[in-house]
Amino acid sequence: MKSLAKDTAIYGLSSIIGKFLNYLLVPLYTYVLARTDDYGIVTNLYAWTALLLVLLTYGMETGFFRFANREGFDSPSVYRTAFLTLFSTSTLFALLVLLFRQPLAAVLGYAEHSEFVAMMFVTVAIDAFASIPFAYLRNQKRPVLFAALKLLFVLLNIGFNILFLVILGLNDVFYIFLSNLLATTIQTLCLMPFTMPKGGHFDGQILVKMLRYSLPLLVLGVAGIMNQTLDRIVFPYLYTGEDAQAQLGIYGACFKVAMVMMMFTQAFRYAYEPFVFAKHKDRHSVEAYADAMKYYIIFSYLILLGVIFYLDIFRYIVSSAYWEGLKIVPVVLWTYVFQGVYFNLSFWYKLTDETKWGAYFSLIGLVITLVLQIVGVPRIGYWASCGSSLVCYFVIMVLSYVIGQKKAPIPYDLKRIGGYTVLTLVLLAVYYVIRLRYVSDTWALMAIGTGLICIYLAVIHKTLLIPLKGETPKKQ
Repeated sequence: MKSLAKDTAIYGLSSIIGKFLNYLLVPLYTYVLARTDDYGIVTNLYAWTALLLVLLTYGMETGFFRFANREGFDSPSVYRTAFLTLFSTSTLFALLVLLFRQPLAAVLGYAEHSEFVAMMFVTVAIDAFASIPFAYLRNQKRPVLFAALKLLFVLLNIGFNILFLVILGLNDVFYIFLSNLLATTIQTLCLMPFTMPKGGHFDGQILVKMLRYSLPLLVLGVAGIMNQTLDRIVFPYLYTGEDAQAQLGIYGACFKVAMVMMMFTQAFRYAYEPFVFAKHKDRHSVEAYADAMKYYIIFSYLILLGVIFYLDIFRYIVSSAYWEGLKIVPVVLWTYVFQGVYFNLSFWYKLTDETKWGAYFSLIGLVITLVLQIVGVPRIGYWASCGSSLVCYFVIMVLSYVIGQKKAPIPYDLKRIGGYTVLTLVLLAVYYVIRLRYVSDTWALMAIGTGLICIYLAVIHKTLLIPLKGETPKKQ
């Protein structure tokens, strides 16, 4: 648990710093670019990259973790097989993009700027290939090097943007995409010396087994990405008011206020995935998984309480023009909690090689998200968008737990987890009653919130040290 916590902190620090620095590019673009529709091009093409990255990695990252830590498989051969496979498919994709960039750009609506499409999609191909070397670093428990290389990309990207857009005054979208391509290429070149295949050989039989394991994860990944982005894709088509784009802007901006929870979940994922597959060989692995779930929930609730109780400070992340949508932030935070718990639970089907269940859950979630938005967005706007995500992840979280306990039972500490959930809800209820009825001063409310967080921490500390009724104390 200490090792997992340390790695999560390192991954989290790099993720938080990187995302914060990248976020600073948004005002730079909006002030420097001559036309607002220029930034629309940036937004649109970057949106495509998330889906393409899932398609181009086709679940091989998780497949590598699974077989590199599995008895009977030669880890260097697994890495070399995954490395060469991703290199081949990414190179083929990049060549096809360059060969057919003009018709591809025309389909996407950028017939006069095929160079934009070519640069962005080649960048995605490089990112897809680099996912396996980065997975190798995670599997080798080298979070510091991983974090340093990730931050290198961020600093290079910002540096090139400042050079082209500010210093040289080249105020064109072309140089934004060029900056990204240059930064990604340099990062990947710096990554290679630490992760070039050593030993082992390309094994076709391993590849077949990895693909059989990983391809269902492709369906899972595509459906998962759609679960995360579908609300912002279909909103303009479903919302009946004339201010659809404005409402979508408010919704998207307020999502950024809750990004602290998202970054914690991502950091935990980076550390937890190699931890799980390596720990799977240990006879005490199920106890370790149960402990990891408990601690994830403890810290998630702490972040949730912190963001809500200090929302009067966090709101300054976005302009005051967006503050009317801040009421959705608690819903978004709970969605991230459920998403993180679902990720924790998902390892039962990855470890039992029944990855088809992940695809089933993601498709069920996608149907729920789509149906609720079709029904709700015309009536209640972006509340239906965030509500559909909440219901989606809650349902697939429950389904994964119920089925997982039948397939590969893990003794989760439900007494404590349930108690922490009730405690969190009670503290939130107390805070909102005080806020709505008795206190309106911002500083007084934050002081009250601080006191409630101290109560939460005190209860956590006591219950972790003192066994529950009927529980046998663990030997230290």
